[in-house]
Amino acid sequence: MSALTVQPRSRLFHGHEWVYASDVKGTIGNPAPGDVVTLRDVKGRSLGSAIYNPKSQIVARRFSFRRQDLDEDFFVRRIERALAFRKTLPIDQELCRLVWSESDGLPGVIVDRYGDHLVMQTLTMAMSMRQDLIANALKELLKPKSIIARNDAPVRKAEGLELEKTLLHGQAPKPFSIKTGKLHFQVDLYEGQKTGLYLDQLDNYTKVARYAKGRRVLDCFTNQGGFAQACAVAGASEVVAVDISESAVNMALQNARSAGVALGARTENVFDFLKTAEKNGNTYDLIILDPPSFTKTKQSLHDALRGYKEIHLRALQMLEPGGILSTFSCSHHVGAGDFRAMINAAAVDAKRSLRLLDVHSQRADHPIITGIPETEYLRGYTLEVMGGW
Repeated sequence: MSALTVQPRSRLFHGHEWVYASDVKGTIGNPAPGDVVTLRDVKGRSLGSAIYNPKSQIVARRFSFRRQDLDEDFFVRRIERALAFRKTLPIDQELCRLVWSESDGLPGVIVDRYGDHLVMQTLTMAMSMRQDLIANALKELLKPKSIIARNDAPVRKAEGLELEKTLLHGQAPKPFSIKTGKLHFQVDLYEGQKTGLYLDQLDNYTKVARYAKGRRVLDCFTNQGGFAQACAVAGASEVVAVDISESAVNMALQNARSAGVALGARTENVFDFLKTAEKNGNTYDLIILDPPSFTKTKQSLHDALRGYKEIHLRALQMLEPGGILSTFSCSHHVGAGDFRAMINAAAVDAKRSLRLLDVHSQRADHPIITGIPETEYLRGYTLEVMGGW
């Protein structure tokens, strides 16, 4: 097995599992893209096994502290371990993320369950080359009706991989409805967001909806209307859902009808909607901001924070004392400190004081590894506008 010698003080020695090109002091042997390599320190001591791809800035990703190969038995063991962890969680086991990349010791592998159907992504070269082995392990352990490879995530380009969608097993289902708790969603495993649905927010829909009873609610960037639907089910007096995508708005309305509730919906750019609503003096009791990621890189962080601040400022100016703002960021580049500082800056400009009511994160089936900050990407806060100031 070929080996990489890792520079002292590299992030690998501080709990991370990635080795960047600048972390490599030397290479032993002639590893090919997708190979398994041994990692060593400068004294020649083994640091474990990693997948290798010189085409990526992240040239190696450790997956074990000991010598391992990526055969089918390995994938069966790792997926078994991931399944056992999910079974301990108080979540809908039929609608959840079964494998979450480094968080389950399978760097670049994502597997989501939608009832009897599985959607898999292989986002690293080594795992893409072993896609069939992973699918065989899933078939052995879960006996799914279908396995679809949604390898259309742009991050694959950084690994030198093509974007594609492939049926790996069974017969691909047509778009179908799925229910979790009291909420209804339409799932399109080939064309839907991510692998079909935003599974990471499912718990947060209900958590935010606890504040909705009797309130006028505005749900911005609604997508399938998860927050809007949950708030309506919880007894909101009125719910307005806004998204730039007409198909998303239509889906949100369909989901609400399936749940037996009504929404008001607008197909409009949220920035424009908020600007007009604020100018017209509109007010709401609960405003939800759940935008798509405003930045994919650290280089665009400043522009992203400026965009975040604009929508927060306009939202806060439409909330009276006692009003509530629930806000989310889904980019790991926007750290908790940056996000809180931006919210506070918007509050200062809006002449509002905010009381923290709740802190939100990704659902527990997307586990966070303490040494890998990239595994924590979704953060949110529910805040109350204080009165009497």
